[in-house]
Amino acid sequence: MKTYLRSIPFLFFFMSMFFLATGQDRQGNIVEYFGKEKVNEINEGKLFHVFQKGLAVKVQGRAPINFPKDQVFDKFLNDGSYNPSAGDIFDIDGRGDAMKWEAISVDSTSSFSDRSLRSSFVYLSFTSEKEKIVLFEASGHSVALVNGFPHEGDHYDFGYSLIPIKLKKGLNTFVMKVGRFPRIRARLIEPSAPQLFTSRDMTLPDILNEESMQYLGGIRVVNSSEEWIKNSSVKAALEGKSDGLRLGLIDLPPLSVTKIAFRTPTIGGLSEEEALINLDLIDSKGKSLAATEVTLKVKSKNDYHKRTFLSEIDNSVQYFSVTPTTEPATENQALFLSVHGASVEATNQARAYKKKDWGTLIAPTNRRPFGFAWEDWGRIDAMEVLAEAKSIYKPDPQKVYLTGHSMGGHGTWYLGATYPDHFAAIAPCAGYPDLLEYRNSFTRRLRTMNAEQLKRFGMTPEMVAEMSNPPALLPMDAMVQRAGNPSRTLKIKRNYLHLGVYILHGEKDNVVPTFIAQDMRKTLGEYHNDFVYYEYPDGTHWYGDHSVDWPQLFDFFKARKIPETSSLKKLEFYTTSPGVSASSHFVTIQQQEKPFELSSFNFNNEEGFTIDFENTATAELDLSSFESVPETIVVNDQEIKTGSAKKLVLKHVDDKWEIGSAAPKSEKGPHRNGGFKDAFRNNVVFVYGTKGSAQENDWNKMKAMFDAETFYYRANGKVEVIRDTDFSAATYKDRNVVIYGNSDSNGAWKALLKDCPIQVETGKVVINGVTLSGKQWGSYFVYPRQDSDVATIGVVTGTGLAGMKATYPNHYMVNGTSFPDFTLFDSSALQIGLDAIKCAGFFGNDWSMETGDFQWK
Repeated sequence: MKTYLRSIPFLFFFMSMFFLATGQDRQGNIVEYFGKEKVNEINEGKLFHVFQKGLAVKVQGRAPINFPKDQVFDKFLNDGSYNPSAGDIFDIDGRGDAMKWEAISVDSTSSFSDRSLRSSFVYLSFTSEKEKIVLFEASGHSVALVNGFPHEGDHYDFGYSLIPIKLKKGLNTFVMKVGRFPRIRARLIEPSAPQLFTSRDMTLPDILNEESMQYLGGIRVVNSSEEWIKNSSVKAALEGKSDGLRLGLIDLPPLSVTKIAFRTPTIGGLSEEEALINLDLIDSKGKSLAATEVTLKVKSKNDYHKRTFLSEIDNSVQYFSVTPTTEPATENQALFLSVHGASVEATNQARAYKKKDWGTLIAPTNRRPFGFAWEDWGRIDAMEVLAEAKSIYKPDPQKVYLTGHSMGGHGTWYLGATYPDHFAAIAPCAGYPDLLEYRNSFTRRLRTMNAEQLKRFGMTPEMVAEMSNPPALLPMDAMVQRAGNPSRTLKIKRNYLHLGVYILHGEKDNVVPTFIAQDMRKTLGEYHNDFVYYEYPDGTHWYGDHSVDWPQLFDFFKARKIPETSSLKKLEFYTTSPGVSASSHFVTIQQQEKPFELSSFNFNNEEGFTIDFENTATAELDLSSFESVPETIVVNDQEIKTGSAKKLVLKHVDDKWEIGSAAPKSEKGPHRNGGFKDAFRNNVVFVYGTKGSAQENDWNKMKAMFDAETFYYRANGKVEVIRDTDFSAATYKDRNVVIYGNSDSNGAWKALLKDCPIQVETGKVVINGVTLSGKQWGSYFVYPRQDSDVATIGVVTGTGLAGMKATYPNHYMVNGTSFPDFTLFDSSALQIGLDAIKCAGFFGNDWSMETGDFQWK
């Protein structure tokens, strides 16, 4: 059986997202269509070198995005002496053709730009006369290896990338994987100072002249020295009017770029259109290491504007945009949450709507214009913004609505199904409900293309024929795929029952094909009685602002409210993970019997209180909203006396239901339910090991830095990276921690993981008493912090250098990927992908392996 077929469920997400990125009948770099021009100017120092010649090798074929095959990076990661020349054969592809390194040169824009670069790797080199610290500024690539160490790329060609590196004396190598567009630029910059601010990619608020308040912003700081900058902060002062304020302290690692939050002094009543803020980078002794100015726009809160807030994911500053109501004095108005499409900034999303006289519209960011397709950290961002907006605007709690376009149409389907009691109605516009179903639509369209058209996507008719075969999953593949069930929107489609649904789609949409909307019309028609379907005549993917700001859609909203809990006679709810979504109205599924499979409850109060659970170990009922609490309820055909208690915890034990106490916080629950991705939130800190060999220590550090760079780029994030010697459980209390290294190389391991059933040391891994020897093993896993009721530990580990190099990919930061609580693999991962996995699975509710579900190979 071919691995290619088994990996079908994970395939082609990024290829299908190409349609979203390029839009209807558009070509080129999408940032150029939305007023987000690529950064070209250099303000951080002096241009030192422009790469003008290089080599490229094309790698055909696709791989699963969980464990992608990557023979090019595998070669450079494990062979430090490899130095190809033009005409060298790298390998033989699956069709028997030679994969040759071809010479390439830049064009007049100093970019390597050609359609032939799709699916290619670019090799560049620079010979330095001496050791020297420079900024590697590159764009258009998804990832880079610099002298054998990984660094995040600039997939979307924004021009944001600035990575301090230390050139070796002699040959320095740069290997870059071509990203979304077949265009790459690479330059070296001599930094103007050891520490400096960069204006690339700031997150800034609008000053609202009717309000007197402090404002949050974010700016990147480059530390191009080899010294740690301890307890640093940014001081912000309003020019000539206020003393500066500092927000928190952070350690800046050597050779790093970190986005730091700042807080302005109280500002109010400004008559100017702009406010000038002076920023200073302050060290632990109060010394200014760098200074700059930023300009904030001053607006009326009655005009379109943006607000910033501090995210609980990583303590970073994020923004959301606002289309204010025309009647700000009116109380208890509606609140509309509008989620944007791929490549669209939240500011542009909000401006697509005319102001309404009965509600305020807010547009979150998804953490980036591309972001996470409103899943994973995009999902959390949307819900953080919703909570923030409710606290500011205090809407009628029954008049909250959800809508969005394209990728935001998917976000509407997804968020609406995941949090059905948060919204009175939803309106997906040009949307697709499920990532895999959207991938399937891409395959359906490929079948209609001729060979020349397929070539544009790097495809052949034979590949399409193979893709069209039904996937056949081995048990290990199914276990890994199960971790992605929270992304399977259609598994929980019955949650739409308690929402009004308005589907708006263009008749001739070829980006998100109209047949996807028609499929959902048919699906809803089988069980739903409150939905509207409208195809806009001759409408393409975007046919003007009325693609989202459709009057009939808002009329539909206006006629619906979230029902009062006390009025409910029937209620259904479905979830695949309480850690993602646990509750609807008065019922919370706290623990599952089989993790990451479908759990549900079905409540009926028409002729007595009955509730049926599926795949539920523990549930909580909050009956305080009901006028009277029934003395007896029926749970899965079993009568239970309530004692008229307002809150009940129900436990499923030995096929019987009984009233019990809430599960202890030390167990799984909505607060921390696992899946490896769950580690990357709760103001997470990355801790890398320094106790191993020099090579192991370098890899621990660079892997942590690589993940931090990736989370910054993909999530507009800020992750604190520290050494194990600087970690203190008290200093980082109740924060998630990701450990890089093993019990021998990372000094924080024994403090955090001494009781974990998985122990990894140099030369062996012990899994609940089973020992595997060798230095080739790598693993990702998650485990609760024993000193915290809320915090989680993520582990990126290896039994040796080969095992740590096998952990190189960080695709756990990509939406659409799935990683269980524990995954063990060997050093062949970049060569054979999913087949390298030895064990994967989920801990039980008590975080033990005995009560869990694991698959071995």
